[in-house]
Amino acid sequence: MTLQPSAPSPALVLQPERPQDGPAVDALVDRAFGPGRFTKVSERVREFATFAPELSVCAWSGERLLGCARMWRVRVGGRAVTFLGPFAVEQGERNAGFGARLIARACEAAAAAGETHVVLVGDEPYFGRVGFSTAAGAKVRMPGPVDPRRVLARALTPDAGELIGMVGPL
Repeated sequence: MTLQPSAPSPALVLQPERPQDGPAVDALVDRAFGPGRFTKVSERVREFATFAPELSVCAWSGERLLGCARMWRVRVGGRAVTFLGPFAVEQGERNAGFGARLIARACEAAAAAGETHVVLVGDEPYFGRVGFSTAAGAKVRMPGPVDPRRVLARALTPDAGELIGMVGPL
């Protein structure tokens, strides 16, 4: 018996979210977070934020969506900034390292579009690897209850300055 070599797995492709990606992204986010996600403060932000698909990133392997990082336009105080979330990776693909690549790519897209900051709600040990910190988000207030240690921000330019104020609509 001769073993046939298996076909190589398709390469991981990171690309901006397209309109036709929406149902697959929504399904992935539902699998990753379940219905409890609708009670989180990040959902309150997305209720008034402006979706930015050109800054959002999807990770595809062939026809299979493995991860997504969605970006939204909001204000903090008087400044226009981006808000990252949801960020999700398919359960069987976690710890493969491309979650950080997704976030980095979304931040690169935001910087290329002239954005100054990205804000998110998450864990600093994870998001700190890609430049987010509690210190940068310390004066950012969210429109609902949240542990202030989970409000993180990342400046996209050296002269971006400090973010101060409530997250609100553009």
